[in-house]
Amino acid sequence: MNHPSHPTTILAFVGLSGAGKSEAVNHVARLDIPKVYAGGILYDEMRRRGIAITPQSQAKFRKAWREEAGKDIIIRTAAEQMQRLAAAGQRHILFDGLYSWTEYKYLTHHFPGELVVAAIVAPKQLRHRRLAQRPERPFTAQEAIARDWSEIEDIEKGGPIAIADHFISNSHDLTELHQQVDALCREIGWV
Repeated sequence: MNHPSHPTTILAFVGLSGAGKSEAVNHVARLDIPKVYAGGILYDEMRRRGIAITPQSQAKFRKAWREEAGKDIIIRTAAEQMQRLAAAGQRHILFDGLYSWTEYKYLTHHFPGELVVAAIVAPKQLRHRRLAQRPERPFTAQEAIARDWSEIEDIEKGGPIAIADHFISNSHDLTELHQQVDALCREIGWV
């Protein structure tokens, strides 16, 4: 999907639940950059099948859907959305939810040289506290631990985090996170 005169850049934020990926994406989205949300793809499919969305059902359905339709089902759907955006002339695309190593390889194959991966990282206890306090889909301590294990073992989230092009520490306040995200956007030529 390379456009030599006007290359497309896909910025994918990766990280475990509670790290601050959505906050980083929402901060960048203020630039009116189109966003593709992998979680939304999962939720849409769960709704289509009449499955209630809970932390337990998400993990169970994600695993089952990937076994049923292939480990790359979410990324295939997301890539189709990104290809439509690029074909419509979008040169900057946000991707919220690059999950697995399989998905990372899929994107690097289908969008060679166009993918920039930024890992948002934070200490486990801080992430778990954030998950417990968030207004939408709060997790208990046990759910947060189970989600971490599922994301690492079942979804293979560790690979894209480990190989990220950029690392942003979200251990302090939103102002600091936003400053780091702004610096990244300047570095990749988005502002």
